[in-house]
Amino acid sequence: MMSNISRRHFIAVTAAASAYPLIGGAAQAQTDWPNKQIKIIAGYPAGGQTDLFARAYGEYIRTATGQSVVVENKAGASGSVAAVEFKRATPDGYTLMFTISTTLIMNRLLIKDIAYDTDKDFIIVSIMPAGSLPFVAAEKTGAKTLDEFIAYARKTEKVSIGTYGAGSYAHMAVNEMNKQYGTKIEAIHYRGEAPMWTDVAGGFIDGAHGSYGAALSVLQSGRGRALAVSRKRMSTLPDVPTFIEQGAKSPIFGLTGFQSCSVPMGTPRDIVMKLSNLLVEGGKSEKVQQVLKAYGVDESAMTFEATQKLYKDEAPLWLEAVASLGLTPS
Repeated sequence: MMSNISRRHFIAVTAAASAYPLIGGAAQAQTDWPNKQIKIIAGYPAGGQTDLFARAYGEYIRTATGQSVVVENKAGASGSVAAVEFKRATPDGYTLMFTISTTLIMNRLLIKDIAYDTDKDFIIVSIMPAGSLPFVAAEKTGAKTLDEFIAYARKTEKVSIGTYGAGSYAHMAVNEMNKQYGTKIEAIHYRGEAPMWTDVAGGFIDGAHGSYGAALSVLQSGRGRALAVSRKRMSTLPDVPTFIEQGAKSPIFGLTGFQSCSVPMGTPRDIVMKLSNLLVEGGKSEKVQQVLKAYGVDESAMTFEATQKLYKDEAPLWLEAVASLGLTPS
């Protein structure tokens, strides 16, 4: 059953999505956009997936429009530092924000007195699925399938799985595994993925759930084995089934973790649609495809319409999953 807080957010999400055409339609047309430099605020540090997506798509925008594009990294507080600054930007299409689903959805339950409201302050122009995340068992478990790992967890006194942060998708996945299988797996939260995968390789934890790119060295060395992936099979791990294929029942295993590009609320609709088209075309470019391949991502930027539908459909489910963790906002 959906919690009261999730119901409220669902209503807000639906209202924001349906109201936007009126907001955009009332704004003055800006048919010459862009005619000056565009700034992208990236919500996470240089070198990470958000940064690389921002730079790859930004490079395509530069090439396609002839206007310079600069990327500024404003990392901190799960993307909220960037979001608060971005909220103050003029809604004219010359300031964009690249960030992840955590910033736009989950933070409203994870951060106390959050200083922005996704549904009132931002228009999400395009969602870029961030790819399925592999669940990797450490070599020491001997597990070759999800069922074998669950059997290992049931007979082993203390079992731990690494996540890339409290409230993250990986944290939710551990929680849902425990609920379905009756296990008592401990989620160990790391500050970033690098130390987490180092501990998998060293046998200090029993497994981890994170991005394909960060897990690759562990998989290639044989110190870990991918047992399941989230949402859909990956072209880079074609023989690894999804959680749902292996009997997992929670809806979170079918949700889309994503990168995204947003503009401030009030940006004219014609600019939103031009930007949407640029991002969709940019997803086909060689530079963007190189970044996607490096992260094992098989999908690129979604259209504005598809973005609005996915956000409306999945945001309440994400909020429900976060609420079930019982975390106190900090």
